Amino acid sequence: MTDPDIHNPAIADVTTLVGMRFGTRELNFFPRLMARTALMGGHQSRSRGRGMDFEEVRQYQPGDDIRTIDWRVTARTLTPHTKLYREERERPVLIVSDLRSGMFFGSRTLKSVLACQISATLGWAGLNVNDRVGGLIFGTRQVTEIRPKRSHHAVLQMIHRLRDFSEMLLQPEVDQFSLSDILKDCRRAALPGSTLFLVSDFHDLDRSCEQHLFELARHCDITLCQVIDPLEKTLPPPALYQVSNGQQRFVLNSRDGKLRQQFERQFTERQNKLRQLATQLRLGLLSFTTTEPVLPVLQRAYSRKNKGRRR
Repeated sequence: MTDPDIHNPAIADVTTLVGMRFGTRELNFFPRLMARTALMGGHQSRSRGRGMDFEEVRQYQPGDDIRTIDWRVTARTLTPHTKLYREERERPVLIVSDLRSGMFFGSRTLKSVLACQISATLGWAGLNVNDRVGGLIFGTRQVTEIRPKRSHHAVLQMIHRLRDFSEMLLQPEVDQFSLSDILKDCRRAALPGSTLFLVSDFHDLDRSCEQHLFELARHCDITLCQVIDPLEKTLPPPALYQVSNGQQRFVLNSRDGKLRQQFERQFTERQNKLRQLATQLRLGLLSFTTTEPVLPVLQRAYSRKNKGRRR
């Protein structure tokens, strides 16, 4: 372990993460869903089944409770329809932080450090709306779980674990977990009705990940928080660069025009794929870059002054 009195920019700083709470008072995850009482949690949620207030009738979907079928509308339209009710209940906030080896990269701030700042900010914001906050943190070979609690101690526990996991990245190791493994574990940990934030660069998003996200989206409100560095969008200025992944070294010739075009095209394709998936599954999608502070991005998406839903 490093000396706690000396701040290493490659390691998430606990003081900075704790200080993120002071900028979160203007954030509100779900401005359209207002709570009636603080005791019941910070939001009203749409749920299948009988709640407190009738909300709407829509076509029956697989998984709906057959007891909520509106037989009059079904008989009139010859298509099964079900009633939706709105009820008060908690929305536990689960923050999933990807601190695998690929996040140990950045032209200014490391993606791993920025991911820790995002996670800490979301944790404080969750407490501000009186929700229980917890998380999952994935490193190269370890994972830790913080059970959701309505307590500053839960967020502080998460912050200290984020710091520890970011420090572990100083020792290069082969990743034991894939993004698919992370999402599979999320399905175990995320209770129905949870607010789920996934903080990652999503570099290994594949079909199995899409299936896990589909299953999660059926029961949770999900926001993808993508962490990007400018060097992932385009190669550095034309020159010869020595590059290492922590295990191997090679020379990168960024003067190659075809290589530059291919590199930029692959990034664009990955971004389009992620956006299309978010639209298809109705997921929130926020992009954070290592050249911009965390709070402005979240304020644009979740400010109490912003009446619309985020996208």
